[in-house]
Amino acid sequence: MENLNESTKVANLFQEVIILFKQSMSKVFEDSGITAPQGMVLGFLSKENKIKITELSSKLSLPNSTVSGIVDRLEKQGMVVRERCEEDRRVVYVSIAPQFKEMHQNFREKWKLNLENMMFQSTSEDLNDIYQGLNILKKLLSDPKSNL
Repeated sequence: MENLNESTKVANLFQEVIILFKQSMSKVFEDSGITAPQGMVLGFLSKENKIKITELSSKLSLPNSTVSGIVDRLEKQGMVVRERCEEDRRVVYVSIAPQFKEMHQNFREKWKLNLENMMFQSTSEDLNDIYQGLNILKKLLSDPKSNL
């Protein structure tokens, strides 16, 4: 029973950390003139080069209509481009607009610097503990046997 209590404490703490992390990163997004959901879309696109809207929706765990609306706004701002598949015109791919790639790289650097500044406040022992804990969490989340 104690193991369940410890697991619950860890799960609750993890949830609190996620909320605080999102709040901190939202500030970086706001300073860059984009919303957090737009930043998440741009983050995925920077890794995928080009992706179907349906795949992007699945990765973000958001409905197609929501992701399509986010992409609409990013497209109007010149940050992303859509292109239809030649073989199947119903399929739409999204990618970061060529003219936005440099701005996006600057945003990523600002985000990384913000995170490094937060971590700079820690001792090297704390950073080592965080690193080890995150690696353990990553392994647990990556395990296909997990009941998530």
